Amino acid sequence: MSVVALFVIYPPLYGILLRTPLGAEFDAFLPGTTFLIAMLYLGLFAMSFDFISGYTGYLSFGHATFFGVGAYVIVLTANGKVPGVSEGMPFMITMILGGLVAFTLALAIGAVSFRLTGVYFAMITLGFAQVVYELVRNWDYVAVNPQSGPTIGGPTPEIGVPYVDSLSVALGRLAGDSFENVLGLGIDISATLTTYYAIGLVVLLSYFAMQRIIHSPFGRVMIAVRENEERAQAIGYNVFWYKMAAFGFSGFFAAVAGALFAAYVGTAPPNETFHFLVTADALIVTIIGGIGTLAGPFFGTVSYEWLEDILSSEQGGLAPYLRATLPDGVLTTDIAGVTVADVINTAIDGRAPLYLGIVFVLFVLFVPNGLLGTVRDRLGDTVGSAVGDRLERYRH
Repeated sequence: MSVVALFVIYPPLYGILLRTPLGAEFDAFLPGTTFLIAMLYLGLFAMSFDFISGYTGYLSFGHATFFGVGAYVIVLTANGKVPGVSEGMPFMITMILGGLVAFTLALAIGAVSFRLTGVYFAMITLGFAQVVYELVRNWDYVAVNPQSGPTIGGPTPEIGVPYVDSLSVALGRLAGDSFENVLGLGIDISATLTTYYAIGLVVLLSYFAMQRIIHSPFGRVMIAVRENEERAQAIGYNVFWYKMAAFGFSGFFAAVAGALFAAYVGTAPPNETFHFLVTADALIVTIIGGIGTLAGPFFGTVSYEWLEDILSSEQGGLAPYLRATLPDGVLTTDIAGVTVADVINTAIDGRAPLYLGIVFVLFVLFVPNGLLGTVRDRLGDTVGSAVGDRLERYRH
């Protein structure tokens, strides 16, 4: 719950920090609210990937398919291109519909893929993903072109209670709802901030739902499959259908993440939804955060993307900060024929993939259990339980 509290208070705290004398430093090195919105739905997608890969041991290299299905169902429904579905259907209902479509598709793919194990399972899911990607990319009915994809038309998507306007808020950095003088406290909530909290609520509920499944008897069988599938089958479990159901659930939550992405961005480019590199990103952050921890991939997403944001020069970051703050005399200092400015431009500016690759290799070599997995190993239990036990010990 402390993590949830941190995400709740972070936006106003970030605004306060920007107004301090160190505001330029905080702006360069701390993530903004719009950045965290992306981390929320990308983190949910990574958790859905970990749900199947971390808790059954079956790596799904085609998980982007379900992310893309969720995004495309939102966009196509909003544009009236889904037969039998109303163009004005509330976003929440459409999001669940997209999840159900992804659940069904996962069962269809799993019916073939789960006949195989290990690397063969991973490769066949990747093969299915590439087939779907090429189909969507070249089908004029669903894709305008490979780069932009379809764009949401009609009303702005809303998160809340369907058909109850007073209990729903519109999403979007500019088109969403904003609120002034909330409860007479003189606090204004921007459209970006409203979107941040609304998407955060959906992600939190999805996380709790996945946690509940994992800690249920069904989830125990998932873990048994991961640890020793032959033994689980020998004691009477039909492991095939347990794996199928787990794959379906993971596809459902991946589609929810895709729906949030499409609702916020307003479009669904095939290269950013169905492409296999979307799954590769989820795999990387899952390893960094801790595979088989569920929350770990979310922390991995925040850490990895935050580091990429600092090392990137597209929207601020380390290189622009150094060029803006270092005196000209320092920037033009010549060392063996190379100036400090040259070092910044050559070794830092635009080199984010290089350093992120090094970070990933270091994690694989020295932190194989990931961030959260390593912390749990040190505490000897889940973080929440261990912290609670220690606080209780100090009370007495």
